[in-house]
Amino acid sequence: MDTAAVPARGRKEPARARVYRELRDEVMTGLWSPFEPLTEERIADRMEVSRTPVRDALARLEADGLLVKRGSTLFVYTPSHSELTGLYELRITLERRGVERAIEDPTVKHDRAVLEPELHRWYSMREQPPAPDAGFVTHDEQFHVTLLRSAGNEQLVQALTTVNGRIRSVRMHDYLTEDRMAATIAEHVEIAELVLSGRLPAALQRLREHVGASQQVVMARAAQSLAMTRMARDHQEHHS
Repeated sequence: MDTAAVPARGRKEPARARVYRELRDEVMTGLWSPFEPLTEERIADRMEVSRTPVRDALARLEADGLLVKRGSTLFVYTPSHSELTGLYELRITLERRGVERAIEDPTVKHDRAVLEPELHRWYSMREQPPAPDAGFVTHDEQFHVTLLRSAGNEQLVQALTTVNGRIRSVRMHDYLTEDRMAATIAEHVEIAELVLSGRLPAALQRLREHVGASQQVVMARAAQSLAMTRMARDHQEHHS
C-alpha cells in the first residue's frame, strides 16, 4: 500500500498526499484522455489547492511512469502492446536467471540474510492483508528485486530495477482487487520458502507461474488502455 497516501487515523491527510492519490486514481481509471494535457493551474483550481502539491503530485506520477512529458507538457502514458510484451519477456528472463544460476552452479547460494527479512515482511502482510491499492506495486517490486539480489548478481538486479520502472505504470492495475492481492502475498511466501529450503526447481516453476499470471492481468489492462486511447483519438479527430 502507498503508506504516504494513507492518512493516520484521526489525522487530516496532507494536501500533497491527497492530490497525488486522487490524481493517480483518475489517471488509472481512464478519466484523463492520453491527448489531454495535465496542467498545474487547472488541477489546482479543480481540487481547490495551491499549485505546489499539484506540482509534487505530477512529478511523482511522472516518476511512476503514469505520465510522460511531450515538450513541456505532461500527458497520460500509454505503452504499446509490443513494448510491454518485450519488457515482460525481459523481466521474466532476469528473474528466472537468479534461480537458474543457483541450480546450475552449486556454489551459488541465495543469501539468507538478504531474503529471510523479506519473507518475514510478507508473513506480516499475510497475517494483516493490506487493502487493494495501486501503490502496492512498490512492495511487489521490492520482493522480486530482493529475491534476485539474494542470488548474488548485482548487474541482474540493476537490469530488473530498470525494467520495473518501465512497466510500473501498467502493473499498478494488478493490485486493485482483493483476490490479486491475496494471490500475490501467498505466492511470494511460497517462492521465498522454496528458495530458502533449497527446493530450487520447484521455486523456479512457481516463479514462472507467478510472473506469468501477473503478465496476463497486465496485458489485459494494457489492451483496455490501448482501446481507450484509440477511442479518444477517434473522438478528437471526429470533432476537429
